[in-house]
Amino acid sequence: MQIAPVRATPLNRVSAVSKKLDPALRRRALLAAGLALAAPLAFAQSYPSKPVRLLVGYNAGGGVDAMARMLAQRLSAVLGQQVVIENRSGASGMIAADLVAKSPPDGYTLLMGESGMLINSILQPRAGLDPIRSFTPVAGTFIAPLLIVANNDFPASNPEELVSVLKANPGRYSYATSGVGTVQHLGFELLKAQVHAFIVHIPYRGAAQIVPDVISGQVPLGVVSAAAGLAQAKAGRLKAVAVMSTGKLAGAESIAPMADALPGFDVAPRLMLLGPAGMPAPVVGKISEATRTVLASADLANAAAQQGGVPAYLGPDELGPDLGRELAEWARIVKAQRISVE
Repeated sequence: MQIAPVRATPLNRVSAVSKKLDPALRRRALLAAGLALAAPLAFAQSYPSKPVRLLVGYNAGGGVDAMARMLAQRLSAVLGQQVVIENRSGASGMIAADLVAKSPPDGYTLLMGESGMLINSILQPRAGLDPIRSFTPVAGTFIAPLLIVANNDFPASNPEELVSVLKANPGRYSYATSGVGTVQHLGFELLKAQVHAFIVHIPYRGAAQIVPDVISGQVPLGVVSAAAGLAQAKAGRLKAVAVMSTGKLAGAESIAPMADALPGFDVAPRLMLLGPAGMPAPVVGKISEATRTVLASADLANAAAQQGGVPAYLGPDELGPDLGRELAEWARIVKAQRISVE
């Protein structure tokens, strides 16, 4: 059953108005105001009373799906109801996003949102999905650090050397990503803009072939997830030139962040829980606090690291403005670099 949020009238205002009423009507007015204030809290206290659906916009077995499943399993234990993963792949995650946006805002249908959804809303405006207005921000969950990897013969091994090589050799090198409009693509385009260098983008259909092609020299540079690149870098088959987000990677602290050469540079796919617009604040708060509890556990941090992820909790009051800032930054990069999809 859909429970719509109630716009409560302050009791002192009702009391002032009720003084003009006869005693019976006055009691009814005060009772109605009290019930309006109590309804969302009572609903939150009983929530969840049935399983919660968590939609993922990609196939089972992928990175977003893996993160969603490890989160759902632990949220089920905290909330006392099953959080069930539902994969609705297609249109770069937009099918799942659209389904959630059109669902009742009762907390029983959530989305594992990610940065790609923000980018797709810019590149595919005809989809008609506003990633800010169509959803209720619930909680930030993970970031997925990206690596710039290079063939062992590439003449750079750290961020400073990479900047120097790209500046000195316009048009000579190319880089591979998992597709046009991905965070990997736009992140490297941001790097290009800051360095004022020209380098050719080679979009792949997914990430599986990028690492082998970098190792073999088919393409000199690639942007891949930490999970995809670290093992090969540690084995010496390729070079991990830079982390695209700030901070060090656990177990790979020697890999410098791109911010060492470009201060403030910080690019990484982010994952977050979103619900349909209009969710009651007490329900949002309950899910968000459960997420905070789960993300704080060492067990989850270890499990996330195996998938190349890092827990990164944000509450709903922080997440909403943060999504707005991220959306504006992606829009700026798309416009500046004249990126489009056919």
